[in-house]
Amino acid sequence: MDVAEPVNRLIEQFRKLPGIGTKSAQRLAFFVLRMDVTDADQLADSIREVKRSIRRCSTCNNLTDIDPCQFCIAPTRSDKLLCVVEESNNILPVEKTRTFNGRYHVLMGSLSPLKGVTPDQLAITSLLQRLQSQTIEEVIIATNPNVEGETTALYLSRLIKPLGIRVTRLALGLPVGGDLEYADEVTMAKAIEGRREL
Repeated sequence: MDVAEPVNRLIEQFRKLPGIGTKSAQRLAFFVLRMDVTDADQLADSIREVKRSIRRCSTCNNLTDIDPCQFCIAPTRSDKLLCVVEESNNILPVEKTRTFNGRYHVLMGSLSPLKGVTPDQLAITSLLQRLQSQTIEEVIIATNPNVEGETTALYLSRLIKPLGIRVTRLALGLPVGGDLEYADEVTMAKAIEGRREL
C-alpha cells in the first residue's frame, strides 16, 4: 500500500506492539490520522510521560511512579502473605478479586531454558532476601499456568520450603497455557481461594 512515509513509519511502530499485525497497525495509524491534534498530542504526551516516570519498585519490582510502590507502603496489607507473580500486569487480576491483602513480588519473567531464561535473570535473589529478612509466613506462587510458569513454581518451591515458609500455588480454574492478565475476577478469586501446597 502506497502511503506517505510518516504514515508508513507510524504503521511500523504499531506493528511492534504485541498482537498487532499489519492490518491492525494500519487501522491504528489511520485512526490516529483522524484524531484531532489535541487528542493526538495527549496520546503522545502520555507515552512520553509513562516512559519518563515509571520505574521498578526497589522492594517488589512492580512498575510504579513512586518508590516504594503503593502495595509496599500500604499499612492495611499483611506482611505475612506474599504473592509472587511473573510480571507487573499479573497483579491486576489478583487485585480485582478484592480477596488478597498481602504484598507482592514481581519476578520479571519466568524460567525458560529453551529461551535461555535462567534463574539469575529473574528477581529470585531479591525474593529470597525478602523472605529471610521479613516475617512472611506464606508465599503464594501465582505464575502463569503454562510450562514456564510451572517450572518456575517448582523451582521457587524447592528454594523456599527449606526456609520454613508455607508455599502454595494457585488452584486450577485458570486455563492451562493461558496468561493471568486475561483471567476474569471470578476465576481469579476461585484460584486464590483454592490454592494448594507445593
